[in-house]
Amino acid sequence: MSLKVNFFSAGYCTHPEAVVIRDGKWQSANFPSLFAAIVHPTLGVILFDTGYSSRFFQETRALPLRLYALATPVYFQPADSAVSQLQQSGISPESINYIIISHFHADHVGGLQDFPNARFICFNSAYQAVKNRQGWSALKAGFLPGLLPTDFEHRRISVEDLQTVSLPPQYLPFDTGCDLFGDGTLLAVELPGHATGQLGLFVVDADERTYFLIADACWLSRAYQEFIRPHPIASLIFANDREYVDTLAKIHQLHQFNPDLNIIPTHCAKTWERLNKSMTS
Repeated sequence: MSLKVNFFSAGYCTHPEAVVIRDGKWQSANFPSLFAAIVHPTLGVILFDTGYSSRFFQETRALPLRLYALATPVYFQPADSAVSQLQQSGISPESINYIIISHFHADHVGGLQDFPNARFICFNSAYQAVKNRQGWSALKAGFLPGLLPTDFEHRRISVEDLQTVSLPPQYLPFDTGCDLFGDGTLLAVELPGHATGQLGLFVVDADERTYFLIADACWLSRAYQEFIRPHPIASLIFANDREYVDTLAKIHQLHQFNPDLNIIPTHCAKTWERLNKSMTS
């Protein structure tokens, strides 16, 4: 079944590079917030995350959530939003029936409210880890409660309720996953550590290119390529530091086994530059 995968960047934040990779510089670096639009032949356009939206600034006006915006300054214009960029591509927000949520940090769910007909696919464990958080507890989890649609619960689909399948051998050490639509096109795996129930996605496009969307399992491509951990200070925002390292090790192993696989961290500027160049060439 032929799919097409397009990538976009919905804003970016800045942060010292050395926090996200141990041999990085302490000067500020840009981290784009990528999302993917997957064109499915029968289901239409399916989104993987949404990046930032203007609501980020609204939800971080007051303490304690204002500390989120201060820690990672965000650069975003309304035209950068997922809904605006999709409309520029001829895709109406009403036509989006599914959004796959990697995890519930603000730079991944910022645009959910712009898609009124979408069902939200996520690991139940990810949602349960944040759903009741407010104030300081929400800040610790990188979660802005006001970003979720008021009817999110009603529109949610739990990955745990979907079909578990064996993955192709080229995806080892990931051996099982969830077939999100029962047709083998989108295969989800859990990538815990950075956030509880973080979701990674295997997608094969019409040109037989395989993508592995890994969200924030690492921030820079060099991290999984060379198995370089972040600075210890980064563990303060992890759901589980040990699981983060285990997940990074598995992705590193996958890259060694299958170096032609397109592994896509959400926030890697070099990855975004390569993807953007390939889509515009």
